[in-house]
Amino acid sequence: MNALSGKKILLGISGGIAAYKIPLLVRQFIQNGAEVRVVMTPDAKEFVTPLTLATLSKNEVLSTFTTTDTDNPNWNDHVAMALWADVFLIAPATANTISSMAHARCNNLLLAVYLSAKCPVFIAPAMDLDMYAHPATQKNLEALSRFGHHVLPVGTGFLASGLSGKGRMLEPEEILTHLMEYFSPELPLAGTTVLITAGPTYEAIDPVRFIGNHSSGKMGFALAETAANKGAKVYLVCGPNVLKTQNPNIERFDVTTAAEMFEQVKQLYPNVDYAIAAAAVADYRPQNVQNQKIKKKEQALVIDLEPTIDILAYMGKHKKNQQLIGFALETENGMVHAQDKLKRKNLDGIVLNTLADEGAGFSTDTNKITYIDKDLKATSFALKSKAEVAEDIFNQILAPHA
Repeated sequence: MNALSGKKILLGISGGIAAYKIPLLVRQFIQNGAEVRVVMTPDAKEFVTPLTLATLSKNEVLSTFTTTDTDNPNWNDHVAMALWADVFLIAPATANTISSMAHARCNNLLLAVYLSAKCPVFIAPAMDLDMYAHPATQKNLEALSRFGHHVLPVGTGFLASGLSGKGRMLEPEEILTHLMEYFSPELPLAGTTVLITAGPTYEAIDPVRFIGNHSSGKMGFALAETAANKGAKVYLVCGPNVLKTQNPNIERFDVTTAAEMFEQVKQLYPNVDYAIAAAAVADYRPQNVQNQKIKKKEQALVIDLEPTIDILAYMGKHKKNQQLIGFALETENGMVHAQDKLKRKNLDGIVLNTLADEGAGFSTDTNKITYIDKDLKATSFALKSKAEVAEDIFNQILAPHA
């Protein structure tokens, strides 16, 4: 569950060129568990089709006070529509629509819905730079702010007029972030920052070969999505992988080697509340990396290895107020090794999994874990999807604070 899960978002679209971006925003709302209904001004249909929006939102799109079927006209109840919503977002909000809102001019269905709304109202302005900077527009925006509405900032950049400056509607991802942040205080990790490492590291042998492992990063990515969905700002430091993040509250840092991962973690770690080291960091790296590809010969090849820096041990040594969780993937004596690692590295908890369990470990979509807390209390879970495992892990982490 995330900040928008189950929320009812009423989306008002006015007639600006930025309306072409709105289908992507509708899709993102739906992907984050929201229910979306759309009301448009008649001019907005010149820029984006009701059919596209209805298909994505799975709800009828309205733009007039009445809808005519085969027999009789039907009244589109603007009051009921306004009362349905948990939040009313107007994007893009043109200078004309903003002016009408500020002065209670009710000349289309969108404005009638707005004047009936009792829910929070978010406004995403979109217009040319001179229109945005005009004192009348700024006065109208100030009035809407005084009404208690959330007037979003505008972006700076290339505009439809060919000019460049302030006036662009925020990108869909930015608007999504604003709404998620608004609803996030209801979530258990609201106001916190979580650092998660994920995936393997690759330690170069020569320009084309490396030492690595089979980690896909799926467990770490699932943890990142779960933390963000629970309201956290997430720093995801990940080794080589092909995965994508979904939640806009995840800031991703891609690295390759253990040394690169360490430097990134070292920079971020002092400013986080929780850290989960899910990455499968290489324990060793070649002592000497060859500048050219090593050619195959008849005799055996010997590569001298040296230890990589122990990132988790560093985090445990420099821990202040953070909660620090590690992972232990074992092939034998799992409980003994995991408990020992928890103590040696000054962890608050450790997630044990073993390759002996079918469906657990690297590259799978499932995992089977035992969570061990700092008091050595062990809680085992059945085989589950990694998304479900991530929920179990955070339930364990947050349990003492519930």
